[in-house]
Amino acid sequence: MKARTAGRHFRDSLKSISRNGWMTFASVSAVTVTLLLVGVFVMIMMNLSKVADDLEKDVEIKVIVELTADDASISKLKEEIKHTTGVAEVLYSPKEDELNKLVLDFGDDLLLFEQQNPLHNVFVVKAKNPQETEVVAKKIDRLDNTFEVKYGEGKIERLFSFLNTSRNVGLVLILALLFTAMFLISNTIRITIVARRRDIEIMKLVGATNWFIRIPFILEGMWLGILGSIIPITLVSVLYYNIYKMLEPKLAQGNLFKLLDYSPFIYQVDALILLMGVLIGVWGSFMSVRKFLRV
Repeated sequence: MKARTAGRHFRDSLKSISRNGWMTFASVSAVTVTLLLVGVFVMIMMNLSKVADDLEKDVEIKVIVELTADDASISKLKEEIKHTTGVAEVLYSPKEDELNKLVLDFGDDLLLFEQQNPLHNVFVVKAKNPQETEVVAKKIDRLDNTFEVKYGEGKIERLFSFLNTSRNVGLVLILALLFTAMFLISNTIRITIVARRRDIEIMKLVGATNWFIRIPFILEGMWLGILGSIIPITLVSVLYYNIYKMLEPKLAQGNLFKLLDYSPFIYQVDALILLMGVLIGVWGSFMSVRKFLRV
């Protein structure tokens, strides 16, 4: 495409936006609301996903060793656990350390057990894939010298089910919002095409190609998407900045989950909003033109 022709297409698309002021305002407003909802939802879902990942990483398998196991048997069991398919990490916690943990949690009253520690030696195991914790735990449970294998049976399955459902629901809602925005822009471009049908017929009669006619409309959709993304980018950035500034110190003090760092996360969200605005504008225009530009 020649630079002169490209310049004309850009001018025509901008003129169309200014000429159809109310339709442009309606379309940009609809896209703004949709992208704002998408941006806020992405912001929430990404942080929830981080919390979910942190929870998954904290899932452990506690392998309680038989009291009768000697040092050689414990060493052998450790090697067997290490070589079990799906195991990522194995940490050994002797019964003395287990007692110290109980003393820290429940007080010095438990020090009376120091002379005759009734606790077991323990292996703390993490799976490579937290979703396969149950499978790994059952493999370890079949090994010799294991007294009991604990991994939160029942609770782990419900946790992973909830996390997976949340992610899927969030993805479906985001896609639904994007298709709504595409539909709104498509309708706006469709009305514009109907209003300029006579001009399009004349252009076709003098030999203009379909793509020559389509490009200004596609560019118009792009401008609508860009204009519709400005307010969402601003509001999402300000909103997340204030939420992060208010909550992060409290979460850090309470040793709770952490939010995603403001930078670079918010810039990634902003770029995503802008990209979505451009894509839904171009795609909505393209689909509308392809369907209705038959003269």
